Amino acid sequence: MADILDRFGGGQVLVIGDVMLDCYVWGNVERISPEAPVQVVRALERSDVLGGAANVAANLAGLGCPVFLLGVCGADSAGDRLKSLLAKSAIPSELIIDKARRTILKTRIMAHGQQLLRIDEEDAEALSPESIDTALRILKQKIPASRALVFSDYRKGMLTSADFTRKAIEMASENGIPVLVDPKGSNWDRYRGATCITPNAAEFDSVADLFGEPEPNGFEKRAQGIREKYGLQHLLVTQGAAGMTLFSHDGPPFHIVARAREVYDVSGAGDTVIATLAAGVASGLSFCDSARLANTAAGVVVGKVGTQPIQRNELENAVKTGGAEAGILSFSKVCSLQAALAMVKSWRSSGAGIVFTNGCYDLLHPGHVHLLQHAKELGERLVVGLNSDDSVRRLKGPGRPILNEGDRAALLSSLSCVDLVVIFRDDTPLALIEALQPDILVKGGDYRPEQVVGKDMVEALGGRVVILPLAQGYSTTGIVEKVLNKTSLPPRSVKIRE
Repeated sequence: MADILDRFGGGQVLVIGDVMLDCYVWGNVERISPEAPVQVVRALERSDVLGGAANVAANLAGLGCPVFLLGVCGADSAGDRLKSLLAKSAIPSELIIDKARRTILKTRIMAHGQQLLRIDEEDAEALSPESIDTALRILKQKIPASRALVFSDYRKGMLTSADFTRKAIEMASENGIPVLVDPKGSNWDRYRGATCITPNAAEFDSVADLFGEPEPNGFEKRAQGIREKYGLQHLLVTQGAAGMTLFSHDGPPFHIVARAREVYDVSGAGDTVIATLAAGVASGLSFCDSARLANTAAGVVVGKVGTQPIQRNELENAVKTGGAEAGILSFSKVCSLQAALAMVKSWRSSGAGIVFTNGCYDLLHPGHVHLLQHAKELGERLVVGLNSDDSVRRLKGPGRPILNEGDRAALLSSLSCVDLVVIFRDDTPLALIEALQPDILVKGGDYRPEQVVGKDMVEALGGRVVILPLAQGYSTTGIVEKVLNKTSLPPRSVKIRE
């Protein structure tokens, strides 16, 4: 599967659907309210992320796929925040302003890594004729440059009109562009003629029940019946821990097994599936290969807290470690800064101490492992900042790194003492440290405390800097020199420099 990623993300995907703003309130619960038998959440922080169709676009952008987003929002502060996030994420978009409706806002109350409550603010009526005309005009302009069209339907009004979806599908068909649908509800007439629909198990059952009572072992028969009824080339049924099954017009069912290892939150997993599938199809990959990648990508995002898009390096790492071949839903330790921030918030809310260290880790050796193991003993969670290839090259010279950043990150993430790996592009990890605000900052004994980047900031927040002694006799440069001199490394025990 690794060779397939070389062709991945090559074509623009046009996303149409219900855009949302997801707001998270992070806090702690320490008591029950005297007013009612409910938990009192002491709010510590708020954060906004892209939701709904906007999250589909964010997943595509994270995968490195060109994307354009078309949606509707209100003339309100939530709409302004949504547009600001899209601009910050460099996602090209056109949000039609409808003064008669509110921007869809979902507020989740989070404590100790768990979602306690969700508050929805929305207007779900169908779009006005004026908004539909505007959307069709924009669609006509954007479709010719696209390689796939995605309907992200949350049944909030953008895709309610069968006339609108029919015209959009016709436009795509005339331009030879596949249409992929993440559906909502049991009325699929408005998706008729689409290329592929991706229901979850519950959505599939709600439509399949219209074909009568299920028969024993009748899953395939009902799925093929649905595919034929609505004129679909493909039907991809996602089944959580049971995996995915792709039904196609030109072959037998293709099942992808999945085993969920560490599931933190399923928020946005469907968005990741449709985005990865569309990115693959837009790149010229088969539906089978695209579905396998989508399955692997879903496994990465369910290992995150809250709505967080997939990143290309996360997918590449999961593929390298066998996720796409085995269909394993696994928690990826290698993640983006945004994903790391969410995980650190979750860990900190449950009282975990956050330890941070950083380095190039080019040719991971026992000295590195020794320092990382002892760093982990200082707290509950260890986050490792890893210099990118360009950063290493600037620091070490044109002959380095020996291993690329993906390989170095994979090696680090294989260590049980490491909880997260975040690749940074700068020469120093200062920006990363300022964002994560660790409780303990660790460096090796070749540093003096005053030389440690981020020391002042960490100490100002009540944290501390710890200098750990180095294991004697190990260095990447020394290993390289011995290899070049065609000598072997003698076995040695790890001794701590006093």
